[in-house]
Amino acid sequence: MNVLEADRITRTYGTGKKQFTAVKGVSLSVSQGELVALLGTNGAGKTSLVEVLEGLAPPSTGSAAVFGMDPIRKRKAVSPRTGIMMQDVGFAQDLTVIETLRMWSGTLTAPRPVAEALKLVDLESRAKVRVKSLSGGERRRLDLAMATLGQPDILFLDEPTTGLDPASRRRTWELVQAMMDEGVTVLLTTHYLEEAEELADRVLIMSAGEIVTSGTVAEIVAKQPSKISFRDTGAEGRIDALTLAALPAVLGEPFVHREKVSLESQDLQTTLTALLAVASDRGVRLADLDARSASLEQAFMAVNQLEQGAEK
Repeated sequence: MNVLEADRITRTYGTGKKQFTAVKGVSLSVSQGELVALLGTNGAGKTSLVEVLEGLAPPSTGSAAVFGMDPIRKRKAVSPRTGIMMQDVGFAQDLTVIETLRMWSGTLTAPRPVAEALKLVDLESRAKVRVKSLSGGERRRLDLAMATLGQPDILFLDEPTTGLDPASRRRTWELVQAMMDEGVTVLLTTHYLEEAEELADRVLIMSAGEIVTSGTVAEIVAKQPSKISFRDTGAEGRIDALTLAALPAVLGEPFVHREKVSLESQDLQTTLTALLAVASDRGVRLADLDARSASLEQAFMAVNQLEQGAEK
């Protein structure tokens, strides 16, 4: 069952020569209990798209559906089942944390107990502190408490761990995972690629208003080459460039800069095994040897480089 659907959504700002299309015909679906991470550089169109999905703005063309309903026209039915954590929330600065949550609780249909919400985000000891005295990370945790207070069926998280220390970030991940275990659906936007790797069932990467890459982390990473590098001082002999290029599964030509040699491989184990065998046969020591599989960051940067190239 798809909890969230987008059908060829576009979102355009301005008119005439000043018209700018931030979202260009995006379609997607998110099923119940799934966490989908939406990634992209600043200006890629993420926020413009998510605002439409949240029902905060209408699409210029296309349509969005949450629980099979239009999130704007059926807002009274959709809103009680939706939690939204924005990047910037305007709190009443003179209210305490617990007063803020109690006030918000009064607007919800079936809120969880305020004490439980405080415990979930580790703000129990700060309950009577005024919002203006909270640190940036504590305010972010209060944002999360507000978003989850109504026990939503779908949760929109926009950069949820910005400003959090590593321990608080990990605690937030655990909270999100616990909610997913209960069947909550999550759409996450984040600049922390580790966050997407840790939590996401699927990843969508946006560029210039379009989704250009999608799949599981493993599927996206599999499209990128692994990398091997080492330092060849020549003190104990060298492995020549022709030999390196002929290693199995090597992609392209090896890159040599001074003493450092870099290779790309479509099969890390196969290439590395062959390289070590050649080095052993020739009595060559590979100083500072580093071999690593591709990463989500590498895939993200590849999209970013294509985007920058298209702008030139």
